[in-house]
Amino acid sequence: MSRSSGVPAAPQPAPAVRATTSGWRDPRLWAGVAIVAVSVVAGARLLGAADDTVQVWAVAADVGPGDRLAESDLVPHRVRFADEAALGGYFTVEDELPGDLQLTRGVGGGELLPRGAVAAAGADGRVELPISVDPALVPVSVAAGSVVSVHLNAPAAGPGAAVPGDSLLLEDATVVDAPSAGSGFSAGGRRQLVLAVGEDDVERYFELTGAVENPVLTVVRRG
Repeated sequence: MSRSSGVPAAPQPAPAVRATTSGWRDPRLWAGVAIVAVSVVAGARLLGAADDTVQVWAVAADVGPGDRLAESDLVPHRVRFADEAALGGYFTVEDELPGDLQLTRGVGGGELLPRGAVAAAGADGRVELPISVDPALVPVSVAAGSVVSVHLNAPAAGPGAAVPGDSLLLEDATVVDAPSAGSGFSAGGRRQLVLAVGEDDVERYFELTGAVENPVLTVVRRG
């Protein structure tokens, strides 16, 4: 039979009790839910914005009044219109383009092609006028599609003639055809250009050039 040594036994520590919080009250849970919700909303808005874009035709290079356009002259641009009604003023890639488009005004390269800037070929009253010029008086960069002005540099036919020494014959005429050096020069070494101009401009052109004995034409390219 054992006997106590007389030293009291050390008290045993009470088991630790942790404070508990219901899972649905944990602020970390709600922070995570908020982050997920924000991400979902942001992603939905981005996808919605992407779905609002539409492919619209733009011109590949500068074109001027009287130029004729084919689908090969156009490039698709993806655009989102804030106002859906504005889309009706342009050609989308899903539209069937008219067979023979002709510009009624100039459109810059990369610019969207407005419906109001085109008409059926010949509908704007323009005709093709061939002119013969000294190659030295034509910029070498002039080619089909260039927009040019033509000046008459010649003395008046007589003291009472109405033609000044430097007269603007044609303004903002579009070059329809500009044959290359190998094929576009006549036997006299002159270069031929075919210009799209209004019928009134043709009448004025012949009136002014006919008023001088040796008309000299200078072609100025715009831009």
